[in-house]
Amino acid sequence: MKTKHLYINTIGCQMNVYDSEQIAKGLTVLGYKLTSLPEKADLIIVNTCTIRKKAEQKAFSFLGRMTGLKRKKPDLIIGMGGCVAQQEGQKILQRVPHLDLVFGTNAIGRLPGMIKTITAKKCRIVDIKMSGQIEELDFIEDKHHTGKVSSFVTIMQGCDNYCTYCVVPYVRGRETSRNPDKIINEICGLVESGVREVTLLGQNVNSYGNKEGLCTFPELLARVNEIDGLLRIRFTTSHPKDLSTDLMLAFKDLNKMCNHIHLPIQSGSNRVLKRMNRKYSRKLYLEKIDKLRDICSNMAITSDIIVGFPGETRTDFQETLDLIKKVEFDGLFAFKYSDRPNAAAARFEDKISEKEKKERLQQVLTLQAHFTTQKNKELVGSTQSILVEGLSKKQTRIDKPIINDDVQWTGRTSTNKIVNFSRRDNALSCEQILTGRMVKVRIVKAHSHSLWGEPVSIVPMFLGLRGEKSYVA
Repeated sequence: MKTKHLYINTIGCQMNVYDSEQIAKGLTVLGYKLTSLPEKADLIIVNTCTIRKKAEQKAFSFLGRMTGLKRKKPDLIIGMGGCVAQQEGQKILQRVPHLDLVFGTNAIGRLPGMIKTITAKKCRIVDIKMSGQIEELDFIEDKHHTGKVSSFVTIMQGCDNYCTYCVVPYVRGRETSRNPDKIINEICGLVESGVREVTLLGQNVNSYGNKEGLCTFPELLARVNEIDGLLRIRFTTSHPKDLSTDLMLAFKDLNKMCNHIHLPIQSGSNRVLKRMNRKYSRKLYLEKIDKLRDICSNMAITSDIIVGFPGETRTDFQETLDLIKKVEFDGLFAFKYSDRPNAAAARFEDKISEKEKKERLQQVLTLQAHFTTQKNKELVGSTQSILVEGLSKKQTRIDKPIINDDVQWTGRTSTNKIVNFSRRDNALSCEQILTGRMVKVRIVKAHSHSLWGEPVSIVPMFLGLRGEKSYVA
C-alpha cells in the first residue's frame, strides 16, 4: 500500500487530543502516516473546539490559510472534525469552498470510509449523525505512542448536565460510557508501547457507568491500578455534585493515583451557580474540598472560573475572589464568559461588558498567581518523585550538541507540578536518566509556573508479572 501523509491540527481540550490520536490510528488502514508539515500532506484535518468563540475563529483561520495549498494540490483532501463541525454541519461547506469533508464528534469510526469515498468519487461529504453509542475502532497496532510517557484515554463521551453556558451536550451528545474491558485493553496496549501514565477523560468522569449499569468510576480506577507497568493515573473532569466519598478514598487506597484533582467551581456565588445550572452550592463545594484534604493532606486542587457570566454583579464576583482565597488552589483556568450557540445563557439579557470582563479576569489571574507561586515555594527543600517525560523545552530549543553535564530533563510531580532538572554537580550520569523513568528530585528553586531541582536517585526497576521490565512507583 502506498504511504500517504496525514496532517492534523488539534484545537481545544484533552478529549480532542485523544480524538486526533484515534483519527490517526484509524487512518493507518488506508496507508496514512502522520506528518508535521501541512505542505507534505495528502490529507489535512483540523479537529475543532467550540467551547469559546476564539477557538472557533482559530479553526476557520487555519482553513483559510490552506486555500493556496489546495490550489497547488487539487487532490489534497481537507476535512474539519470535532465540535465546530458537529455544531455547524452543512453550513461550513458554503463558508469554506475548498473543504471536502465535515465530520462530527460521533463520526470518527466512519472516517476511513468517508475518505475512500471522497478519493474515488471526488465528492464532498458531511456526516454529523449522532448514534447515541460510542463507535469503537477495531484493534489496530498503535504506533503513534512510541516514545510517549503519558497518554489520554477517553472513558465516556457527552454530558447530561446542561450547564447554561456550555455546548457540550449539543455537540457531543448525551452521556455515554465505554465498556470497562475495552478501556482496560486500550490502556494495556498503551503500556506495552511505553506509556507510563494515563489520564482518563470524560465531561464528568464521576458519573461513569451509572446510566449503563457498568462498574462505578472508583471500581474502574481500581482495575486500572492493577495494570502491570503503569505508574500513574490521573483523570479529568470531575463535577463537584457527583464527587463521592468512594472516589475521594481512591486517592488514599490506590497507590498509582496522583495526588491531584481538577474540580471546576466556575463561580463562588450561589446565585450565579444556580443560573449556571451547576446543581451544587458554594457550601457543598467547600465541604468536599475539606474532605478531600482530610483524606489526602497533600492533595493539589485546580479549578475553572468563568468571569462575567450574564448578571454577575460585583458582589457575586467578590464572592468568587473570596472562595479562591479560602481554597488556595494550586492552579486555575480562568476565562471570560462568551455566548455559544444553543447554550441557554446566550439568551440571557443582562450581559457584562467586555471591559468589565477583562478587568475581572485580570483580578482572578493576579490573585491565583500569588497562591501558585506560594505553593511552589513551599516545595523548596523537599524531595519529589518525578516521572520523566523527556528533555525540557529549553533543551529541545538548543541548536548546539548536548553536553553530558548540561542535559536538562522535565517531568511532573504527583501533584502535577512541572519540574526541570539536570545532572550538573550530581553523581548521576545523564545516560541513567531516561524518559519514562521515575527519578527522585530535590527541589532547589521555585518559579511561577515550574520548579527546578537536582536529581537524587533513580527509582529501581523490577520484573513485572509478565516478565517485562516495570517500575516501582
